[in-house]
Amino acid sequence: MSGPWDVTLLAMGSTVLSLRIDGELLDRLRQHAAKRGMSVQDYVVRTLIRDDFDERFQAAVDETEKFYGAEEVTPEEVT
Repeated sequence: MSGPWDVTLLAMGSTVLSLRIDGELLDRLRQHAAKRGMSVQDYVVRTLIRDDFDERFQAAVDETEKFYGAEEVTPEEVT
């Protein structure tokens, strides 16, 4: 089944996010969620939370490196 789908997600029970996504993407999301015993909604929210954390963590690392003037270290320099 192909074509756009409307999906409504509840984030932390406070805000509704409605998405229109391709049918093939929805099928893949269903498969990923099923492998983990999750609903598509829970899988998507967990994925967004993880991605948001990764971005915030990287921003904190970048800010720390800028503050301390850290130079980039190559793997060859570590060994």
